[in-house]
Amino acid sequence: MDRRDFLRRGAGTTLGLSGLGALLAACGSQTGAPAPEAGPPPATTPGGETAATTAAATTAEATSAEGELPFPLARPDSPVTLPIFDDNPPIDSGLEPEAGPLKIYNWIDYIWKRKVKDFGKEFGVEVELSSFYTMDEAIAKLATGQTDYDVFFPTPDRMSRLAYGKLLRPLNLDYIPNLANMWPVFSNPFYDQGARYSVPYTIYTTGIAYRRDKVKTDPFELANGYEILWDPAYKGKAFVLDDSREALAMVLLKNGVTDINTEDPALIEMAKQDLISLIDLVNVKYGIEDYTKIPEGSAWVHQGWSGDMLAGSWYLPEGTKPDVLGYWYPPEGGGVIGNDLIAVLAGGKNPVLAHHFLNFMLDETNAYENMINFNGYQPPLTSLSAESLIADGFIPENLAAAAVRQEDFENAYLLLELSPDGQTLWQNAWAEFKAGV
Repeated sequence: MDRRDFLRRGAGTTLGLSGLGALLAACGSQTGAPAPEAGPPPATTPGGETAATTAAATTAEATSAEGELPFPLARPDSPVTLPIFDDNPPIDSGLEPEAGPLKIYNWIDYIWKRKVKDFGKEFGVEVELSSFYTMDEAIAKLATGQTDYDVFFPTPDRMSRLAYGKLLRPLNLDYIPNLANMWPVFSNPFYDQGARYSVPYTIYTTGIAYRRDKVKTDPFELANGYEILWDPAYKGKAFVLDDSREALAMVLLKNGVTDINTEDPALIEMAKQDLISLIDLVNVKYGIEDYTKIPEGSAWVHQGWSGDMLAGSWYLPEGTKPDVLGYWYPPEGGGVIGNDLIAVLAGGKNPVLAHHFLNFMLDETNAYENMINFNGYQPPLTSLSAESLIADGFIPENLAAAAVRQEDFENAYLLLELSPDGQTLWQNAWAEFKAGV
């Protein structure tokens, strides 16, 4: 089945917090002592203190504010250096790649299969690709300990629990020189100081995808572009993303709340009620097929990801011009922004080969071709700018708002890791909304 047919069979649903129980239990009962010296040297923050010191302070603050937590909550102003445990060390340098097969666990249809085949051909190994729909689904499966995947594509908001749960293998960056091709911030990101466990894959924003030939008011003409989803004119044609964090964060921003990682029950209740109002108002639906539903016209407005709209032209019906596609993101910035990652799993049998795969996907040509030939999501290459993508025609004028720039991260909002109690609040609100749709 191709990407479109697979997704039409139905996306997976978000699991409750109980699905993370095994991992949370593991996070709270580690017996291996952290060995910071086993990883890269401690990175220094702008203030001159080591990131390890900052991470210790972050952990203490999270513990006092939230109660005993099994992992620290990384924040841009409180970066975290994830520990390296004696019983889960990085691999040595200079090792030969294993014979495979390399097993990859990735979001559904989020990588060009030709690139996967190219890697297998270059290293003379078989490559197996398995997929998931949601991060909760993926982590619940990994936490069972019954998998032997080698490569995983996590998100920054799960890095602490994955590292403390020993599901990820610490990286030996000697095998990944192509990390230098990426924006410098990803050599020392706040959620994983020193890039001990992750390298970047793609960057994106979350906004509103729409059919320009169907909407009566361009969202760029509205004082609050999010309001277009609440317009009764699009009843039966309005969708939100099937993602608890994304959907509720959008409602918070619509209502002027910029703390999209809040654990305030009152704010989450407000967001839930406003989201529920869409059920009667526009007969709202939810899904992750924005890149097919908008092009095909089964949705006229759809909360969506920038990369999906850049891939959307490939799903237009024959004879439909690409300029019918639109993507709104706050012109002044201040919307949701994010990046996805690639990591090596501790349970895999091919750690050296897995490191080579990460390096392969950070190659400038491979990263660029993966974007323009399949998934539409920008890699954060220093050699690739939003302006060049627009000038080359990959990003057309009608989708210019889907371009992502380094400076966009300075005034946008990131979905960050929540405490277990906070995660429960968000997931319960989302489950109540979905029950009514």
